[in-house]
Amino acid sequence: MGLDKTVASAAEAVADVPDGASLAVGGFGLCGIPGTLINALWQRGVNGLEIVSNNCGVDDWGLGLLLAAGQISRMTSSYVGENKEFARQYLSGELEVELVPQGTLAERLRAGGAGIPAFYTPAGTGTQVGEGGLPWRYAADGSVAVASPAKETREFGGRPYLLEHGITTDFALVRATVGDRHGNLVFHSSARNFNPLAATAGRVTVAEVDHLVEPGELDPDEIHLPGIFVQRVVRVTPGDPTAERRVERRTVRPEGES
Repeated sequence: MGLDKTVASAAEAVADVPDGASLAVGGFGLCGIPGTLINALWQRGVNGLEIVSNNCGVDDWGLGLLLAAGQISRMTSSYVGENKEFARQYLSGELEVELVPQGTLAERLRAGGAGIPAFYTPAGTGTQVGEGGLPWRYAADGSVAVASPAKETREFGGRPYLLEHGITTDFALVRATVGDRHGNLVFHSSARNFNPLAATAGRVTVAEVDHLVEPGELDPDEIHLPGIFVQRVVRVTPGDPTAERRVERRTVRPEGES
């Protein structure tokens, strides 16, 4: 891998993602999602993907495209409430789902990227998150085929904590507003969300960027993610519909309201 990490296209950037690969994908809802890279995977028809992401997009956008095409076999997420196809596949036994408290998911990705194999957290104590029994996969008849295991519990200062494992994945897909050829990235406002965490957790991290600049153009103090965590950078083509920034829930003031 040279210092120039740019690749010519999204298709080239994900060309070696195999069937059954695990991927950490940045974004929160439809904010900051690597839509061009997701679309490239959809076009390739890669199957059996195990995705770690805050959510699974919506029915016709983001990770929802891969889901609708049957390309995802397992999701590790904290929120899945905006996708009806997700619910259908989960309840019919087509999709395995590990639901994780949102802060725990963020820390599991961060820990994995930092080389920390496990950590203790109070989140989920006294619930099925810690005690086990959450349905990960249903059978066709509606029974639970695979349930979550109980987690190791330990007391610190008289308070119970659960042992959670760090997450690492084969690949990570993220989106940034600016990146340079060395892979240094800058995210725009709330689009930072899960993107830096997902990027550190991937063994091979691919970043799509709106603006590509030359090394040295970014002030070191404005870089949100150093290039050491990024292996490939692809510039989004201006006007590319796969890179559209959609609004998940558009809320406007009624006409005439002051």
